[in-house]
Amino acid sequence: MNIQFKDWITNNLDSQKGKTILITGANSGIGFYAALALASAGADVIMAGRNEDKIRTAIKIIEKENISGTIESEIVNLADLKSVRSFAESVKKKHTRLDILINNAGVMMTPELKTEDGFELQFGVNFLGHFALTGLLYEMLNTTLNSRVVTLSSIAHRGATIDFNNLKIEKPYDAKREYYQSKLADIIFALELGNRINLKNDSILSMACHPGFTKTDLQRHLDPKILEGMVFMEAWQGSLSTIVAATKSDAQQGDYYGPDGPGEMGGFPALAVIDNVALDDKVANRLWSKAEAYTGIVFP
Repeated sequence: MNIQFKDWITNNLDSQKGKTILITGANSGIGFYAALALASAGADVIMAGRNEDKIRTAIKIIEKENISGTIESEIVNLADLKSVRSFAESVKKKHTRLDILINNAGVMMTPELKTEDGFELQFGVNFLGHFALTGLLYEMLNTTLNSRVVTLSSIAHRGATIDFNNLKIEKPYDAKREYYQSKLADIIFALELGNRINLKNDSILSMACHPGFTKTDLQRHLDPKILEGMVFMEAWQGSLSTIVAATKSDAQQGDYYGPDGPGEMGGFPALAVIDNVALDDKVANRLWSKAEAYTGIVFP
């Protein structure tokens, strides 16, 4: 384990013993380091992803560390709502509690592709898949005392828009625009989920976070020339905002965490700035209604 990462865990992460934590996209990058940290702190971590071999390899690496919790694997394809439903049923059959759901998995600026259900891939995976998963696991979260949902967004949400007429690639494809749209949808979802939880007086916390500029496999579709001259954090450091959002004892409904450096591009976890574009109630309600219709999932 990276010595800086180990020191940060020792100094900042309380025991997570007894907690069951589910992380999507956990076989690499931010998800992997979040799993490593939380398992090291005693949690029972469910590492979910599309590729079973990659998850098992990640688990072997984590198990070589001095973890006091447990690790298990689950398979889910967030680009297929049938897979999301099957995955949620599997989780509910195997576990009686869910303390933390980390909606981490994502794709970035991919070629022009659609999900199995016909949605633009980035919108479908980054937002719709996680919306569906959270809805399917909501009752499980709500019956677990002091549970929380953490949804990964990005500084890319700033200035983005939700184009309700272009969620299935109805317009000429723009990988950057569609990625930004998906990340705006993520933070809107996190905030609106918190609002709806409060209205029902449920005990779940919903919050968002972002990793700043972190070097992971997420950038594999980008032109290398775009990355030249950019300064990225290592994945372990980029994962810290996620870990704080998942575990901070005094976290509040709707908190948004990111790096504390200039432009929130690098640094260590702190409360981050939510762009005004994510605070439009009419857009949030419309997005929520569309997501329920698209997924067929209505939150309890």
